[in-house]
Amino acid sequence: MSTPLPPWPFLHLQKDGSVLIDVHAMPQAARTEACGLHDGALRVRLHAPPVDGKANAALQLWLAQTLDIPKSGLVLLRGAASRRKTWRVDASLAGRASWGALRPEG
Repeated sequence: MSTPLPPWPFLHLQKDGSVLIDVHAMPQAARTEACGLHDGALRVRLHAPPVDGKANAALQLWLAQTLDIPKSGLVLLRGAASRRKTWRVDASLAGRASWGALRPEG
C-alpha cells in the first residue's frame, strides 16, 4: 500500500494489503455524514432507514464515494443486522483510497 493509513482506531491494515473499517451506523438521520467516534469505530449518521438492507447499501455508497473507490471494492464482513459493522476495502484499491476523507469530525 503506497498511501499510509491515518492512525485512527477504526482503520486496520491487513497482511494482504486490504483495510478493515469499523463503523457504528446511526440510521434515519437528517443526512449522511461522519460524526466522530463510538467505541473505537467511525460513527456515521445515515439518512436511510434500517430496513431491507437500505442502511447497509447507503453506507456502502457513502464509503465508496468518500474514499473515491468503486462500490464493488467494499465488502460487508460483519454486522449486516447490527449498528456495529466491519467493511473490507480490497487490497487493489486500498493504496489509492482517499483515507483522509474519513476524518472523524465531532
